[in-house]
Amino acid sequence: MKIALIQTNPVIGDFARNSSMILDWINKARDKGCGLVIFPELSLSGYPPQDLLERSDFLNAHNSCLQQLIGRIRGIGAILGVIEQRPGPGKPLHNSAILVENGKVLSTARKQLLPTYDVFDETRYFQPGESSTTCIFNDIHLGLTICEDIWYEDRQYPVDPVEMLFQENEMPVDCLINISASPYYHGKIGERFTLFSSLCRKYNLPLLYVNQTGGQDSLVFDGHSMVINAQGNTGGTAPGFKEAMLIVDSSTWQAENSSPEPEDSTALVLDALILGVRDYLHKTGFKSAVIGLSGGIDSAVTAAIACRALDPENVLTVALPSPYTSRASVDDARQLAENLNCSFEIIEISSSMEAYRNALDPLFKELSEDVTEQNIQARIRGNLLMALSNKFGNLLLSTGNKSEMAVGYCTLYGDMSGGLAVLADVPKQMVYGLSRLINKDREVIPDRIITRPPTAELKPDQYDQDDLPPYEILDPILSAYLEQHLSINEITAQGFEKSVVDDVVRRITINEYKRRQAPVGIKVTTKAFGHGRRYPIVQNFRNV
Repeated sequence: MKIALIQTNPVIGDFARNSSMILDWINKARDKGCGLVIFPELSLSGYPPQDLLERSDFLNAHNSCLQQLIGRIRGIGAILGVIEQRPGPGKPLHNSAILVENGKVLSTARKQLLPTYDVFDETRYFQPGESSTTCIFNDIHLGLTICEDIWYEDRQYPVDPVEMLFQENEMPVDCLINISASPYYHGKIGERFTLFSSLCRKYNLPLLYVNQTGGQDSLVFDGHSMVINAQGNTGGTAPGFKEAMLIVDSSTWQAENSSPEPEDSTALVLDALILGVRDYLHKTGFKSAVIGLSGGIDSAVTAAIACRALDPENVLTVALPSPYTSRASVDDARQLAENLNCSFEIIEISSSMEAYRNALDPLFKELSEDVTEQNIQARIRGNLLMALSNKFGNLLLSTGNKSEMAVGYCTLYGDMSGGLAVLADVPKQMVYGLSRLINKDREVIPDRIITRPPTAELKPDQYDQDDLPPYEILDPILSAYLEQHLSINEITAQGFEKSVVDDVVRRITINEYKRRQAPVGIKVTTKAFGHGRRYPIVQNFRNV
């Protein structure tokens, strides 16, 4: 039997669109001679629907559309990820998978392992399933699992749904199926393959893995659906970051249309950011973006990503020079826009700075200039860019990177202004890696932007390294503290100066209030600022 693995890009709550998309893929799979088609987790509603699950009108709309969809599935079997309502005590919903054929539900599996770490909060809404499900379709015994259910060994849950397939069911299992909505982060590809390969070898069974694709708020789902054979080898992989159909022959457990096997790389991060920008704008109704170009590396990479995501004609770039802005910065910004073939404008802010100075002079006249005046420049720029966003209906993309966000090297209501923070989870060193990748085939980002020392240009002769440790020191400390959750002493034991580590951690702590007010950022590491990292603003814990 031919089995189609379909990775879809749903829009949460757009049941008519999602249902139509599912039916279109079913028709394509049927035309290819497939007998079974498999879709991702919560494929009808989209994942994660979050507190929409608490709305009865949302659930009623889901159920109504689901019944219509079931009735239209004919001449082929389909496994769908759905919301299932349940009576009695406990949570009112299950996260379920159903097997449908000829207008009837033949089998139902309920997700047992409900993740609550990082960005996940499924126990808030769902009741865990109590048993594992095996069903027969066209003489193949299928073990149905949902996303986290096959991550038992990696997460150390109290129950193992895959093991329960063999303990609770008398019928044999010919193939494991896992429908998933697994967000991407750098390194996730290798983690998945290691786990899946080990699982297949342990049970001497093939695995069909079907993953959602597309951007959803801060998350990017990468697809990369795959078949792993009983020996733990890849039998075929769907492409990443796009909708696709992978057709697998159950007699060999090999795909007939495989893409090259992916490897964790900066190129995948770039793909994730491009898809994250495109889907965030398009799914929220925006068609264009505006970006402030400083002549620095962060805004350059952001602009290059935006032009790939939205096409250059939909990107407006603006330089906003002050008296401290070098001619090189303006020239490089203009050259970048020409290389990208996007619109470019210049708005001088000197007169605005003078207006602020005159307005504040009665209160500030006895005081020396300090960071206050520097921040005013950033806020003038943020104000003007937001005005362009309002007037022309384009979304302002903020350009700060993770390293700066972590230590508060950014201005609230200034360069933090915007609707989407493209690089908010990208460390500075990775930003440079992205710039080199963007320039792989031709010079898109002027070389001087990449090679000159980074500077905010808010005062004479200002450089990032005057206020921060070198990024080759700062980024590993940030990774150790934020992503590996190491203590100050553990980080210091790796060879970093304790005074530097103390200062970095202090800055992370005192700038939590800034990050709480930052725009949504696209997650590409294991621990991003935002929903997946919940720390109190007011606290007095002393890190050691």
